[in-house]
Amino acid sequence: MSSTVESNVRPEPDAELVRIAEYVAEYTVESDEAMTTARYCLMDTLGCGLLALRYPECTKHLGPLAPGTVVPNGARVPGTQFEMDPVKAAFDIGCMIRWLDYNDTWLAAEWGHPSDNLGGILAIADFLSRQSIAEGYAPLTMQTVLEAMVKAHEIQGVLALDNSFNRVGLDHVILVKVASTAVITHMMGGSRDDIIDAVSQAFVDGQSLRTYRHTPNTGSRKSWAAGDATSRAVRLAMMTLTGEMGYPSALSAKTWGFYDVSFDGKPFSFQRDFGSYVMENILFKISYPAEFHGQTAVEAAIELQDKVADKLDDIERIELTTHESAIRIISKEGELHNPADRDHCIQYMVACGLLFGELNADHYEDDVAKDSRIDALRDKMTLQENKDWSKDYHEPSKRSIANAVQVFFKDGSSTDKVIVEYPLGHRRRREEGIPVLIEKFKKNVYTRFPKRHGEEIIDLCLDEEALLNTPVNEFMNLLVI
Repeated sequence: MSSTVESNVRPEPDAELVRIAEYVAEYTVESDEAMTTARYCLMDTLGCGLLALRYPECTKHLGPLAPGTVVPNGARVPGTQFEMDPVKAAFDIGCMIRWLDYNDTWLAAEWGHPSDNLGGILAIADFLSRQSIAEGYAPLTMQTVLEAMVKAHEIQGVLALDNSFNRVGLDHVILVKVASTAVITHMMGGSRDDIIDAVSQAFVDGQSLRTYRHTPNTGSRKSWAAGDATSRAVRLAMMTLTGEMGYPSALSAKTWGFYDVSFDGKPFSFQRDFGSYVMENILFKISYPAEFHGQTAVEAAIELQDKVADKLDDIERIELTTHESAIRIISKEGELHNPADRDHCIQYMVACGLLFGELNADHYEDDVAKDSRIDALRDKMTLQENKDWSKDYHEPSKRSIANAVQVFFKDGSSTDKVIVEYPLGHRRRREEGIPVLIEKFKKNVYTRFPKRHGEEIIDLCLDEEALLNTPVNEFMNLLVI
């Protein structure tokens, strides 16, 4: 006769939680390449946030929940005068960073934007530094921020290598919440066991559905979802450090754990140990504010612009060759309803490249989208998969994001087939890309700060030694408008 009584023996923590916690608590970042790349990532990420402040649909989300509230020695939001609790500040910074779909990217079995973690990291670093100074202690330095970025990138990116959350309908911001929770708990002085407890809470949370990234529901939540995730991480870390308990088998518990409830019962697979691999190989969106799977398609389209701009009526068809992930995520037919819909449509992006010879955030706004030539070009596009490119997308030694564009005319002639395998922000194009990234950062800084003030920010960020030794509160002082 079988027993219906369940065992109530509390298990040891899931190995995956331990693995994350021990990495955060014990690993020392020794890679010069990772730290240098983290500095460029900081610059690029902040620049994307500053540029987003031009858009009212972004700024409507910013500021304290109760208008007029100021938190003494609170966390600041770059480019503004807001001074708030670190939970809301993390949301605001994260919202700014992600709004224009212009910050860094990681592509694997799961996709995402590891610099989204900066929202929580920077908010808690500023808050802790200002609180420490008020109590007579030393503040954190920007070296701590960059090291936390390396670790958050690594957790998010390594978990994404083999584990596809999108295939079970979950959004990648779960990885932002997990990574941010781990590093923020550590930044706040949490122990290995505290990190385990806090990260377990992140998995116990209900997770965001991807529906707001896909037709027919694509919308602006995809621009603030990461801010929501990183701010939740701050909250979970703070709760844990008051002594709130964790849940040791949050992942593996039969029936009720994350694996059984949300991941088709499959445990996580780890392709590699945690280190500094992800930051070293991060993909920067240097050229275009667009979903990353389409970056090389836009580059190819722009290369063809001068060959088609005067022959639009003569175009018979446009062939796009791509990889499987791009087809699954950003191939769309029919009406596009808002900017968030358009920057996740490869056909729209390519049409803008062919028409205008460029692509920037303004091209997604309604006044540009009503140009009938865009939809006319979209209607002439066909999309096909190159299976070798789909394979190379997952190949660790390549991680290409290849696309090709070729235009065919009614008279039987055609353009060359322009193939771009690696975008400008790829590690294989670092030497070419970093100078362009710096120029992008400078332009973005000057959208918000006057020349002299902007120069101070830029000069500090370009001086690695000076930046590493700068107290976080002083760095954030510089970003107050």
